[in-house]
Amino acid sequence: MEFDTKFEPHYGQAVPVADGLLRLTVNNPGPFTFHGTNSYIIGTDTLAIVDPGPEDEAHYAALLKAIAGRPVSHIFVSHTHRDHSPLAARLKADTGALIMAEGPHRSARPLRIGEINPLDASADTDFAPDHALADDELVRGDGWAVRAIHTPGHCANHVAFAIEDTGILLSADHVMAWATSIVAPPDGAMSDFMASLDRLATRDDAIYHTGHGGPVTNPRAFLRGLRTHRKMRERAILERLKAGDRTIPDIVTAIYRDTDPRLHGAAALSVLAHLEDLVARGLVAAEPEPSIDAVYRLA
Repeated sequence: MEFDTKFEPHYGQAVPVADGLLRLTVNNPGPFTFHGTNSYIIGTDTLAIVDPGPEDEAHYAALLKAIAGRPVSHIFVSHTHRDHSPLAARLKADTGALIMAEGPHRSARPLRIGEINPLDASADTDFAPDHALADDELVRGDGWAVRAIHTPGHCANHVAFAIEDTGILLSADHVMAWATSIVAPPDGAMSDFMASLDRLATRDDAIYHTGHGGPVTNPRAFLRGLRTHRKMRERAILERLKAGDRTIPDIVTAIYRDTDPRLHGAAALSVLAHLEDLVARGLVAAEPEPSIDAVYRLA
């Protein structure tokens, strides 16, 4: 599938992307954040902020400038990775807004005996919402309404936000135009990610504004492409096992040979996510159990 890597972040500036919707991009570019994390401001009078971002003084100042003294009633947080959620507490203290999210940070599954979570540093374990959003819950504000769509996969508590009656979905890190979302156990799970893709495919949203980079302008076709991409990766892993590969490093070396080496650690976790799913479906066996260090074979 083709990704769209054309994006101008306009750091420090609030960019109008739709009526009553502004985007501000944090100056935190990197291999996992692209040009930076996108925050959104919904409304014109009393506002809602979506994903206020990491602890970053310049970005916080840009948010306050864009808010321009208007009241903020709600702060929506899509998930608890440190590039999305930490500023929520400070923004609440300054505005009195309610923090809305699926819940605190958690892993998609318990840690196995002896397993160390390689993603601990990226988790905002201090985060605590004022209100835990139920799936499909509708929150009404001043001239706007936001529906919470639970989309676990990238993170266990990931939520997308549909702005009612606009055709806009704020897809956060679940679906992005510039690259596929990282699914890394134990924080994420491939089975959840694929089920969330299927969930979004039943909707008729016209455009996704994303957590990093620009919009997805043809969501249905893009979702089909993402599903196909993941299935192709799954088949590639099965082919490597058929060819005799038995470890995740061997599989990564073979199927990610054209990928930036800085991303091979994330690629290994993505392969693990696929293998956990394949083991659960009875297609692959792992000794002693699925992990980065396990030995794999076709079942």
